Amino acid sequence: MSGEVTTDTIVALASGGGTAAVALVRLSGPRAEEIADRACGGAARDAVERRASRAKVLDAAGRVIDDVLLTVFRERRSFTGEPVVEIACHGGRLVTRRVVERLLECGARQAGPGEFTERAFLNGKLDLTQAEAVMDLISAQSDLALRAAHEQLEGGIGRQTEELRADLIGLVAHLEAWIDFPEEDIDPDTGELFKARIGASRAGISRLLATSEQGRILREGVRTVICGRPNAGKSSLLNLLLGSERAIVSDEAGTTRDTIEETIVLDGIPLRLIDTAGLRGEAGGIEREGMRRTLLEAGRADLLLAVRDATLSPGDSEFELPREGGGRLVTLLNKSDLGEHPDWTGQDAVRLSCTTGEGLDELRKRIREVLDLGEADWGEHAVAINTRHRDCLRRAEASLAAAAELLDHGSAPELAAMELREAMEALGEIAGKVDAEEVLGAIFSRFCIGK
Repeated sequence: MSGEVTTDTIVALASGGGTAAVALVRLSGPRAEEIADRACGGAARDAVERRASRAKVLDAAGRVIDDVLLTVFRERRSFTGEPVVEIACHGGRLVTRRVVERLLECGARQAGPGEFTERAFLNGKLDLTQAEAVMDLISAQSDLALRAAHEQLEGGIGRQTEELRADLIGLVAHLEAWIDFPEEDIDPDTGELFKARIGASRAGISRLLATSEQGRILREGVRTVICGRPNAGKSSLLNLLLGSERAIVSDEAGTTRDTIEETIVLDGIPLRLIDTAGLRGEAGGIEREGMRRTLLEAGRADLLLAVRDATLSPGDSEFELPREGGGRLVTLLNKSDLGEHPDWTGQDAVRLSCTTGEGLDELRKRIREVLDLGEADWGEHAVAINTRHRDCLRRAEASLAAAAELLDHGSAPELAAMELREAMEALGEIAGKVDAEEVLGAIFSRFCIGK
């Protein structure tokens, strides 16, 4: 339905799809109250707005499907900005399916992914950044990610980009007034002061762009690849960090043939731990394919945990890492409880025993240091843009740079005004202030049905 407000009424299960004590079914649209009334024997019309009341959902023959609590939200006083009815029923799979089916029989349409939130956006209840924050809130894996989602849901990113856009509207208005009405003796203000105002806008965009990597990490986690030679203790390290036996540990070389991925949270930041196949020269068949995948993962890593066997000499425990990729490196000397080869003396590495757990705190500290992960480093307000925001901001920045260059070279001010308008439109896309139907479709298609 992207881009236009529809007149139909939609329904979906708004809570999780599994078995639970209670489930929530949501209706939204102009006929929500009428449809709920048909399904509940007239209970909706008599309901006090925003107050739960008891009702029964009946099938076409008048038999009871479920005993429910029904809450009516009349127009503009709901999440979507439309009339909404929420039905809290028992949470069994069969009963929830029958309740939804009955509402469909009474005239509702099955909601698509994200359609409730999309209607909230189209009806002016949320801007586009707030709508995206709903999904971030649902998928948050850490306290910091949750805080960033709340900040965005409260309009933090939308406010900042709209302030930047408002500044550009003022610049464009002033410049175009000077172009269109030269006889009015309007100060062109196109000298150093005008360029300084463009520079201030570019600086604001740069501050937001600087949060893109932070945003990626909050949403996706730090891609942390554990690599090393066979039997160095990579799978043991994964199990130690997870606190459970996730990976098979064996003295036999080549036990891990494929990558294993799990997530932990360190100081509020999710780490996506990826255990990989051992790297060695003499391997064949499936093991060689596992090594190829290891190098591929290592090249894409944000953080590499290079596990070396402390009981062997540096040369015997050496392995080659890919040269591409900008992942930060932490070297671990595992099996430190068995004694350390003298050639490791003075080497900068974390001494660790996956058997006893000794050195684990030091490893956590080193990871925090190389990634700057402490909450204090991330600030009190974790405002972090996503990929779509970043692309819009980059386009705006490029247009502002072009406008400044045109003014520097004394080019026609009309060209500079065009670039400023391009920047203004790019910023408007972030909060959804421009018509961008394909953008809306791409965003809301990622939502789960019922949101």
